[in-house]
Order: sequence, then structure tokens, then C-alpha cells
Amino acid sequence: MQRLTILLVAVVALLAGGLGSFLLRPAPTTLDESKVRAIFTEMLDASAASGPAAAPQSAAVFDANELNPMIESYLMGDPGILDRMTAKLTEARKVEQRRANAEIIQANFGAIYDDPDNVILGNPKGDVTLVEMFDYNCGYCRAALPDLATLIAEDPNLRVILKEFPILSQGSIEAARVAVLVNEDKNIDYWDFHQQLFSSRGQVTGDTALNIAEQMGMNRVNLMLNMSGNGPASTITKVYDLAKALNVSGTPTYILGDEVIPGAVGIDRLRNSISNIRACGSSVCPAMGTSG
Repeated sequence: MQRLTILLVAVVALLAGGLGSFLLRPAPTTLDESKVRAIFTEMLDASAASGPAAAPQSAAVFDANELNPMIESYLMGDPGILDRMTAKLTEARKVEQRRANAEIIQANFGAIYDDPDNVILGNPKGDVTLVEMFDYNCGYCRAALPDLATLIAEDPNLRVILKEFPILSQGSIEAARVAVLVNEDKNIDYWDFHQQLFSSRGQVTGDTALNIAEQMGMNRVNLMLNMSGNGPASTITKVYDLAKALNVSGTPTYILGDEVIPGAVGIDRLRNSISNIRACGSSVCPAMGTSG
């Protein structure tokens, strides 16, 4: 069966590398069925005559004038194969991306989950952790805030980690520095501050954050003196370093189980991934075949 196997391998290779040229060529003339039969009959007879002990051939030569029309005829007779191949390739790429994400998350596990400067919301001992990297001037982050609030309210076993990732403006950086100081003050409700800052009108700046923190009882002068210190700078720099390691360049970005999820994907997507993690330890369960 060696020649037949080689032919099938060649067909697969041509399917993978030559679809574009086949689709651009004029439609072929009708194939001579008897000629096709003769080709395969000859190959099968040769394979049977050679026997199992026959020495393998070092190479096989196929006549493109015979092989190409056969492949093209098959494709034209079943054009849906292109959709199936595309779907298969897309799924394979998703699987590979999840594998790569899982490896990079594991390599940076401590920086993601165990950083003492993390903002912890929800249940600190929850069985699933949702991480969000955000910028206070990110419109998508603002739009996604109700999703986060709903998840925290409805899921008593969800742990949430927030990471200041100011990348959109100098105002974002200054607001993030104030937010770091707010998180350090255990007498202040960071979650309340966070929601108020995202609910403020216009561009978020350092002054915006200072005003809200002052209204919540913090000393504005102390905040102004400390916001440019090494503490806030170090906290934010660690997030920049983590983003670089994870190849994150936008906000919001979520880390959930073995996935790095870019963009405001919606509450249903996050719910489904959380449910999958509880069911099988991964954001995508093989038996379910979906990540939401």
C-alpha cells in the first residue's frame, strides 16, 4: 500500500498548500472515470504484487496533470470541505493558544496571585479567582464595571484581584498612584472608591482621584506627598512587568484559570469560564466543548 499511502499524503499536502490556486483556476473538464479507475487499479495491483517484504521506494513521482484535476474535482464536488478545514484550523489554534496561556500564567503565578499589593475583592478564600488589569480612563473598563459588580454580588465563592494598569494617559497614572494609597488604608473601602472613580464624569486625573479619596476621609495633603513616592511607583511597575510577560497590551484584560482574556467580553463569557473552572479545572472543559 505504499504508493497509495504516498498518493494520499500528496493529496493532503496539496489540499493544505494549494487550495488558493485550485479555486482561482478555471473549472476542469469532466474527468474520464475509466482513466481514474485505471490509475488506482494499477496502484493497488502494484502494491499487492510487491508484497510485505518488498523494499520501500525512496521516492514517488506523480503526474500533476493527472493528480491535480482529481483533487480539484473532489474539492468542487464538496466545497463545504473548506469551511470544515477552516473550523478545524481555528479550533486547533484556540487549543494551542490556551496551552501557551496556561504555561505563561503558571510561570508568572506568584506575580499574578500572590503579590502583596494586589487589591482583593469578593471572597479572599474563594475557589475561583478572576483577575482584571484596568485603566481608569478605559471606556471598556467603565462599561464592564457592572459585570464585575454583579459577579461579586451573585457569587459568594469568587475571589477578585484588581491590578492598576494605567496605559492611556498621565492622568491614568496619577489616578492609579492615588488608588494604590487608598488600597493601603484599611479604613477606606477601596471598592467604593473604585466605583466612584469609574463613575466620575470626564477624564479621570490625579485630582479626580484625590477629590474622591478626600471625600471618603483621607488626608489630601498626605496623599499628594505620597502619590509620587516609591510605593505607588513600585506597585504599578510590577503590573507593567507582568503585562509584558503575559503579552498584555490593552485594557481590560482578565486572567481566569488558564486563560488570558483581552477585552470586555461580557458577563456571560466570564460566568461560563468560572463555571468550567469549577467543573473541570480549566476555563474550557473538553466534554462541554465550549468556553462560553
